[in-house]
Amino acid sequence: MTSYQVEDVHTDLAIIRVVGRLNMIAAPELRDVVSQAARAGKARLVVDLAGVEFMDSSGLGALIGALKTTRQAGGDLRIAAPGEQVAMVLQLSNVDRILTPYETADAAFTD
Repeated sequence: MTSYQVEDVHTDLAIIRVVGRLNMIAAPELRDVVSQAARAGKARLVVDLAGVEFMDSSGLGALIGALKTTRQAGGDLRIAAPGEQVAMVLQLSNVDRILTPYETADAAFTD
């Protein structure tokens, strides 16, 4: 089972920590968590992937959808700490060019 923990960092910034598998079963829930956060005024989001042991194309789709949601809310989405398998999926699909992975969630919005 995949879990999502939303950590409020600032008025408009939150970190979503994902633990488990980001696949076709879990992807819709990630979309929902991101939508809820955006509706709550958290336009800048970091998806912390450190706890994700596996991600497939559905997970990629959820991340791209999350990026679109945050940009429509006037913000941005960043990803952090992908493990080896997740990083490989991001690279093979070239999604790492759209969503540049940051080393840690805290580093994602320091610029």
